[in-house]
Amino acid sequence: MLELDPITLEVIKNALATAADEMSLTMYRTAYSTIVRDCLDYSTQITDADGEMIAQGVTIPLHLGSAPFAMKRLFEKFGEDIHEGDCFILNDPFDGGMHLPDIFIAKPIYWEGERVAFAIATAHHLDVGGRVPGSSACDNTEIFQDGLRIPWLKLYRRGEADFSLYTLLEANVRVPKQTLGDLQAQISSCNVGEKRIHEIITRYGPGHFHAASCKLIEMTETIVRKEISSWPDGSYNFSDYLDSDGVGGPEVKIQVNLTVFGDTLTADFTGSSPQVAGSLNSTRSYTASVTAACVRSVLRELDVPNTAGMFRPLKIIAPEGTVVNVVMPGASSMRGVTGFRMVDAVMGALSKVLPDRVMACGEGGNSLVIIGGQRPDRSMYVFYELLTGNWGGRPDRDGIDGLCNPVNVASNIPVEEAECAYPVRIEKYGLAFDSGGAGKYRGGLAVERQWRLIDGAAQLTIRSDRRDHPPYGLYGGEHGKGSTSVLRRGETETVLPTFISTTMQAGDCLYHRMPGGGGWGDPLDRDPEAVLKDVVNGKVSLSSARQHYGVVIDIHRMKVENEKTAGLRKKRKGQ
Repeated sequence: MLELDPITLEVIKNALATAADEMSLTMYRTAYSTIVRDCLDYSTQITDADGEMIAQGVTIPLHLGSAPFAMKRLFEKFGEDIHEGDCFILNDPFDGGMHLPDIFIAKPIYWEGERVAFAIATAHHLDVGGRVPGSSACDNTEIFQDGLRIPWLKLYRRGEADFSLYTLLEANVRVPKQTLGDLQAQISSCNVGEKRIHEIITRYGPGHFHAASCKLIEMTETIVRKEISSWPDGSYNFSDYLDSDGVGGPEVKIQVNLTVFGDTLTADFTGSSPQVAGSLNSTRSYTASVTAACVRSVLRELDVPNTAGMFRPLKIIAPEGTVVNVVMPGASSMRGVTGFRMVDAVMGALSKVLPDRVMACGEGGNSLVIIGGQRPDRSMYVFYELLTGNWGGRPDRDGIDGLCNPVNVASNIPVEEAECAYPVRIEKYGLAFDSGGAGKYRGGLAVERQWRLIDGAAQLTIRSDRRDHPPYGLYGGEHGKGSTSVLRRGETETVLPTFISTTMQAGDCLYHRMPGGGGWGDPLDRDPEAVLKDVVNGKVSLSSARQHYGVVIDIHRMKVENEKTAGLRKKRKGQ
């Protein structure tokens, strides 16, 4: 292998990262659906010729580990039957995918007849068929209800499209224009990746490209191992829970035991609940992605190449037939919420290893609201809201209000876009008062949103959580306020379960409040002036300031009454 000087390696590293980001921007600019274009539920990656990731776009961190498992199955199935001009498609969780709405497009990249890389674009599609609009429902009980399964297949053969696959897809989805349009956006993204790789090789040659790819993977592994070796050896347990199994059954346990030994980290999910009846089951690839994303988020070194080297110091144990490693015919369309709960469990365990780096629990993951039906002209629509929420209190500052979970990159659909494209009206959108957990550093406030269905009847699907198990606080911080969903029909209000598939009628109004973030540290240690600022800004009520923080505020002068504050705090601490 060629030896690279540090400057050339740095240039190629940044060129690869920029190429993956340009693939991401191509997706953003050419996608048809709101779930990709506005919610940003997609990812882009570049791998070497053997499917080892060498760059990832600034997209969803939880997709970080998807490529290795998917590419392994691709090579197993096609072996040497991979050629220039081919383009592969996949969504089957049991063939290397994550869940059916996430469709992979992988394009091999060649240089002078030799395969040098792959460009991969993964997107969550509005609909891939199945039981309900949006192809996701917590009460699906087998994968066949989730939608159309696509094992690894060739969408293009030596540059020629297989239109029979396009025809099959068009016949099986509710919104073919958006689904096929997003597929074309993915292919365009991969074409951009191919072009940029060719430019790098034109400048530096295939030998330097290959050497840089190997070196970047090695660099990531070295950095991660060095960080882990600085952590205290030992085993650290944490358990967290989903409110139910998706079909109204009991809570679901996520158990993780992290073992730090030298420069390796083992994440053992033994003890997690068996595979559940609903569609909350995770694949092993997603469980590995979750673990890697958590470790990546606590590294001190910021300039870590996003490569396959991230996984080499990690060992993931996820027993088959459990909620963290689904087997046939288990449903998995709503596995995202389980991924977020695994994040909370892993981060909870990491808080015992690195108390100065881990924040309290945030909103526990995005809430999903899917409204699907027919317009007056009988055309079908799928309105997919992916609500983003907040961060928990941090070891040195408050949690952030209205920001996506740290292991995700997603956005709420703009109100104007929602109301222009779909028969809904957004009647409320903001931050919920008194929802962040009290602490020395307060948890982020919950996002609340309200939709009214303007026309027709529709199928409604909600994936939320953390009502019965609200976001936890750390080191004396209090938990955040739990979530809620309320359906208003005329004068009747119905509090809905966290996971539900039901219907809406014209005029119905749905209100949803996400969970608030947990607090970090003893609330009585919070600066009274910070409490006053929260009251002035409408984030904390006067009663909460007194009850949770022991702070009395003069409402007329809007200042802290220090003598009473000191007395209340002494009383609260038993002095």
